[in-house]
Amino acid sequence: MRMKLNGRHTNNLLTIPNWSKGAFAVWYRNAICFRYSILVSVFWIVFEPLIYLLAIGYGLGFFIGEVDGTPYVKFFFPALLISSGMFVSFLEGSYGGFSKLTTQKTYQVILLAPIEPAEIVLGEILWATTKGFLSSSVVAAVGATQGLVETWLVLPALFVAALLCWVSSSFGLLLTSYAKTYDWFIYAQSGFMIPMSLFCGTYFPLEHLPPFIQNLTYLLPLTHAVIATRALLTGEMPSIIFLNIGILFAVGFLLSNWATHRLTRQIFH
Repeated sequence: MRMKLNGRHTNNLLTIPNWSKGAFAVWYRNAICFRYSILVSVFWIVFEPLIYLLAIGYGLGFFIGEVDGTPYVKFFFPALLISSGMFVSFLEGSYGGFSKLTTQKTYQVILLAPIEPAEIVLGEILWATTKGFLSSSVVAAVGATQGLVETWLVLPALFVAALLCWVSSSFGLLLTSYAKTYDWFIYAQSGFMIPMSLFCGTYFPLEHLPPFIQNLTYLLPLTHAVIATRALLTGEMPSIIFLNIGILFAVGFLLSNWATHRLTRQIFH
């Protein structure tokens, strides 16, 4: 079901998004702009996760040795691949989206073209997802050169990364629809995203957490992405992976529709 907003359409929470050409035009506009900031972006989306690989995977991993019979760098790498894309997509959707909505007035200018507000939001979600996926792909490529990717199952692992990037970009743009200042994103980043990255099996097995906190982590999308990616990169495909992927898809669907529903009104007004 769709509603009209002064002649323009907006999605409800359970509506399948209308991926018309306007959304892809917004994505293409962002891709063109990306060319002018690509050097800065390379440091952010490529070098930063590689520094984590060196410092945590190899540096700290030297003193840890193995986790459940797996060298620590191989234990840590799947989580790094996933979380690097997650952060890039979240920051692009939140800080990037808020700047375009408020200070740069980008969305208001795009409305002068025959593009619906919902298409702008979907295009932004697609772009932030693409940027995060690019980061995960580069990390996977570097891992392959270091012997950390030894199976073709890296391809479905990258699909899992794309799903998590979709969830994160939608969450970032949802926050944009509620935010009054940039400080709102600091609360979300320090109070939710960073703790999630620490307690979802990223740096150590979930089994070492107290049972109550361990159960709470299964409510977070990163936990399911890490479980699925770690299994795939070890050459395994247990049936639980399909549940992990289903949960990521459901969360991404709801968040993207919620963000589209909310931000459409913000853009129009």
